[in-house]
Amino acid sequence: MDPLSDAIKKSGADTYVMYASSRDADMRYLTRFTTSDPFVYVKKAGEKGTIIISQMEVGRASRESPCAVMTRAEAGLPEILKKEKDPLRATATMIAGQAGKKILVPPQFPVGLARALEKHCTVSVDTGTVLSMRAKKTKTEITALRHVQKVTETAMDLGISLIRKSTAKKGVLYTKGKPLTAEDVRFVMHSHLLSCGCTAVDTIVSCGKDTAIPHMTGTGPLLADEPIIIDLFPMEEASGYYADMTRTVVKGEPSDEIREMYNALCGAKQLAFSLIKPKVSGADVYQAVVDYFAERGYESDTRGFIHNLGHGVGLHIHEMPTVGPAGKALIAGNVITVEPGLYYPGTGGVRLEDIGVVTARGFDNFTNYSEELIL
Repeated sequence: MDPLSDAIKKSGADTYVMYASSRDADMRYLTRFTTSDPFVYVKKAGEKGTIIISQMEVGRASRESPCAVMTRAEAGLPEILKKEKDPLRATATMIAGQAGKKILVPPQFPVGLARALEKHCTVSVDTGTVLSMRAKKTKTEITALRHVQKVTETAMDLGISLIRKSTAKKGVLYTKGKPLTAEDVRFVMHSHLLSCGCTAVDTIVSCGKDTAIPHMTGTGPLLADEPIIIDLFPMEEASGYYADMTRTVVKGEPSDEIREMYNALCGAKQLAFSLIKPKVSGADVYQAVVDYFAERGYESDTRGFIHNLGHGVGLHIHEMPTVGPAGKALIAGNVITVEPGLYYPGTGGVRLEDIGVVTARGFDNFTNYSEELIL
């Protein structure tokens, strides 16, 4: 029996119910149906799920989703609306008619709808079964993730090539007679991603002292002899899957501090790769990197290594499992990042990030791109 059926039975519920659009990763995972409007998913233990949607979506849903398809009319909504004018309460009545007296809902279930449902049935909240299911990727998912990563590498290469071809004038990088900006690098990468059916938001192209702030997006002219962090995490629109990749480069001559930090970073990443395998906890891999940095004089508190070592990637850019202090045992099929970073205000920061899958033999790195610091 599948994990969601087990959770339904364990909770004593009749049915598992979701109400969301496909922007909710759990909904997309369970239904493989994409729409911007919220719809209903119901599943009884041991049975495949059913989606309840508008009539206009039936044809497409029948092609895209492995679930049974039911229209709102078939679920009785038009008749309910003749007596119940409030759309929220009407939707709750419709769901209750399909779901039974005891239902299990995900943590992100709408509060207002849950309260309306409580007039018809008992509502209990699941602790994250679907999140756990999503953490172990299938072969099909791994193929999709590998594909998005390869596209990400081509976009990253376009951005770094633009920096490589620039020239320095009075400490500022120039291209075609104009200062090369973070926006320029972001634009060339995003344009390429769009041509490949991918989109990216919040892409980081930070430079100089700003690199000491890990998620500083970056803006304005890029500088010579200073670290430039590029963190790119696009989503493929067709599949919904993400990739995640970071590189640090310098056009010119970095300071000795940045060189030393970067050398330590490369060693930390390789150490993590060597430790990742099933049954090893994300917390243990993280702590090994903390210890590695400490031996080289780098802190892991408010300066130095100040974030988790990695995270799961899938239909969300950040999902289970965690490779950090709270990390549990890794399993084959986990797709995770490894992203050590060091950050010092006044000096700058450096970060490297690869993505790969945990296998029975260790870590299969999807990422195949240069770690060259100096361009």
